[in-house]
Amino acid sequence: MPDAAVPARNPTRAVRIGRTTIGGGHPIAVQSMCATKTSDVEATVRQVLDLERAGADIVRIAVDGARDVQALPAIRARTRANLSIDLQENYRLAAEVAPYVDKIRYNPGHLHHHERTKPLRDKVGFLAEVAAKHDCALRVGVNCGSIDPDKAGRFGGDSVAEMVTSALEHCALLDGLGFLRYCVSLKDSDPMKVIDANRRFASERQDVPLHLGVTEAGLPPDGVIKTRVAFEQLISRGIGDTIRVSLTLPNDRKGDEIAAGRQILDDIARGRFRSVPENLGKRLNIISCPSCSRVENEAFVELAEKVRDVTAYARDHSITIAVMGCRVNGPGETDDADLGLWCAPTHVNLKRKSETIGTFRYDEVLTRLTAELDRLIASRRPA
Repeated sequence: MPDAAVPARNPTRAVRIGRTTIGGGHPIAVQSMCATKTSDVEATVRQVLDLERAGADIVRIAVDGARDVQALPAIRARTRANLSIDLQENYRLAAEVAPYVDKIRYNPGHLHHHERTKPLRDKVGFLAEVAAKHDCALRVGVNCGSIDPDKAGRFGGDSVAEMVTSALEHCALLDGLGFLRYCVSLKDSDPMKVIDANRRFASERQDVPLHLGVTEAGLPPDGVIKTRVAFEQLISRGIGDTIRVSLTLPNDRKGDEIAAGRQILDDIARGRFRSVPENLGKRLNIISCPSCSRVENEAFVELAEKVRDVTAYARDHSITIAVMGCRVNGPGETDDADLGLWCAPTHVNLKRKSETIGTFRYDEVLTRLTAELDRLIASRRPA
């Protein structure tokens, strides 16, 4: 589904993803991710079709193990959607999933942790070989919360430099292997860092298509505002070839991500830019991950909404609270928040920066959260 005419874009190469092509002057593609368990074929197919009807050009699903892999042939047989697969924790599964999908996303930080004695070039080479054999594109998905440890700490606390360096390294590896059918994403929960990272990367590699997104943007409407800020600043500069609006939503409202993305693109194309609130980043900032198949308890979405409501009294304080839904991203991506909650199947881990305060039931964690929030506010008051 094409978008309205947007400002002139960087001359990135064209990368085909199934029946959609990004870059090379093609319309900016809009995508989303299923929140269902991939092993549940009926639920996943239903959500893929719902997202297609909402206007998704690409639909991403996650594969974490054998049951998810076994479900893929049945999912593929029932939809012609352009499917992207998310390989977080086991890059070797690429060989098993590639025959049924159109794009494979891997995370350089997670790739580092597997088969540590194996050279990085060999691991990337395996992915490139599998993708080429099965007519798949690749996405190098760099995420603020899971940077390759070899990059962490090398740039004097400049986390954006860590992200960009990691992305450039993997581009060079893929180029050296002769595999050019790839795009890159550099995501953070802070829209300002997303803008900075993508501008820096684009200045170095104007040829590489970019997937834009603010990870863990949170609940609407704030999550849409954060994402809009980043997209307006980047797309108006010609940066961006595909987008995702990552919102914390119930399963039956995942199509709202597509609607939000289309609306932002249409507004940019028509010159309708929303003013950026003056105190963006200087008030209470609640970040929460988009609901996806890795969420280990669906009560996570309701908890995120309750966190927003019970902390509203602190809206004028520059405090970040992170609410994460799974063990994959939860522990690391709450480290930079003033207060963090990452949700396990039966309990919630409450953190103060990287320090774990304790583990609480879903029905008791809010009381402890507000107590910690009050303590934090009091500690920042002038003596």
